[in-house]
Amino acid sequence: MPVVVVANPKGGVGKSTLSTQLAGYWASKGHKVMLGDADRQQSSRLWLSLRPQQAAPIATWKIGPDYIARPPDGTTHVVIDTPAGLHGWRFNDVLRLADKLLLPVQPSIFDIYAAQDFLDKIAEDRKLQDLDIGLVGVRIDERTRAAEQLREFFGRLQRPVLGMLRPTTGYAHMAAHGLTLWDVNPHQVEKDLRQWEGITRWADAR
Repeated sequence: MPVVVVANPKGGVGKSTLSTQLAGYWASKGHKVMLGDADRQQSSRLWLSLRPQQAAPIATWKIGPDYIARPPDGTTHVVIDTPAGLHGWRFNDVLRLADKLLLPVQPSIFDIYAAQDFLDKIAEDRKLQDLDIGLVGVRIDERTRAAEQLREFFGRLQRPVLGMLRPTTGYAHMAAHGLTLWDVNPHQVEKDLRQWEGITRWADAR
C-alpha cells in the first residue's frame, strides 16, 4: 500500500493542493484511496466534504491530535496532508508511515531556505535515510528570476525534480468544488496534466 506524505515546514505552499490532486489522480485510476489530514486547518477534509457524489470516491483517514489511526482494510493508496512546522511525534510518526515524501517549494528565497532546513532534518534521521523524496516547484512563472533561483537550488540537490507547476486560478476553482484535474474535461486542463506527468509517474513507481 503506497503512502505519500506531502510536507513542507512553511504554510501556504500548496500542500493541500498537491494532496487533493494526487488523491484524485489515484481515485481516477480506480484505486481505494484514503486522504489523511494532519493539519489543524483540515483543508483536505473540507475539500472532501465538497466533493460531488458522482466523482471518483476518496475516503477520509482520521488523524487526531494525539494519534494516527490505521487505515481500514481494503485501502490501496494513501495520501497524507501535513501542517506547517511539522515536528515532534507527528514528524516522526507521519514520515515513518511514508513510502514517499512529496515536497512542494515556491520560488522565493524564504521557501528555498526552509526546504533546505527540512531536508537537512530528514537526513539526520537514520530511519528516514531511505525515504523516496520528490521535489515539486509550485506557482512557477518560468520568466522570473525567482524561478531561475529555484531551478538553481533544485540543481544542487541530489533529489528528483518531478515538475514545475504554473500559477493558475484553476486549482482554486477546482478545490471550491472538491474536484481535481482528473475530474474535469481534459481539454480544459491539458497544460496542467502535462505538468503533472512526472509527479504521477513517481507516485506510481514502486
